Amino acid sequence: MAKQLSISSATDSKSHSFAWRPYYEMTKPKVVALMLLTVLVGMCLAVPGSVPLQPLVIGMMGIGMMAGAAAAFNHLIDRRIDGLMARTYNRPLPKGRVSIPKAITFSISLAILGFVLLYTLVNELTAWLTFASLIGYALVYTAYLKRATPQNIVVGGLAGAMPPLLGWTSVTGEFHGHALLLVIIIFAWTPPHFWALAIHRKAEYAKVDIPMLPVTHGTEFTKTCILLYTVLLAIACLLPVLVGMCGPVYLVGSTLLSCGFIYKAWELKYDDKPGLAMQVFRFSIYHLMILFIVLLVDHYLWV
Repeated sequence: MAKQLSISSATDSKSHSFAWRPYYEMTKPKVVALMLLTVLVGMCLAVPGSVPLQPLVIGMMGIGMMAGAAAAFNHLIDRRIDGLMARTYNRPLPKGRVSIPKAITFSISLAILGFVLLYTLVNELTAWLTFASLIGYALVYTAYLKRATPQNIVVGGLAGAMPPLLGWTSVTGEFHGHALLLVIIIFAWTPPHFWALAIHRKAEYAKVDIPMLPVTHGTEFTKTCILLYTVLLAIACLLPVLVGMCGPVYLVGSTLLSCGFIYKAWELKYDDKPGLAMQVFRFSIYHLMILFIVLLVDHYLWV
């Protein structure tokens, strides 16, 4: 009996120690990590030297918390369709690992804590811009646009493109045209990134009546749009060079990345094969990550 109680106690202790994992999963940590990279680059490009410690640390924390809260709201709003899709059926809410009341409490608490940190220890502008991004993603995109129009990711993509601007305003407390160029890059990157995934998951989106572009206009039309958007993205990536914001390292790096993305999109359109859409999706993630790292390297080479 004592042995059984000991085993039961150990099991309960282990279960309790991992109770945070479903909440952590709800914040979409991989997505937030990529987003925070663009926030960091926005901060660094806003100043010629090192970034002040307080806006760097508190800004990253506050923006990360509110981004995680937006992701958690996305889990809440999409819990029904998530349970019907192979990509998302194992998320905490469809599986019952987190109750709806606890998920609501967690999401609101995380959003409030992030907002308070930004408002009190960074600046009001960043706090309100981050709040607007949260509303844009969680409510405007997830609750309305996603179900209303095949252009959902184009219109709603603006909320996801805001992080570099949030990083910039965290340090400077003001808007700047250079920060908006970084927003334009992510805004142009989002449709081809997501449409590649939507092609791969077309049947699932059709099953849950989400009007993604491949569902409403067909796969071939979507492939054409992806290709055209990669060309538009390549042009957007050149804008920082044209205004003197970046130097030759970024020019070479962004050109190579753009050529790679255009090639993958061309291949998807004219030489498709099983699994290629997901390859394009994964390539797009590395494209954005490396692009912003090159931005950072180029910036500090000329300081």
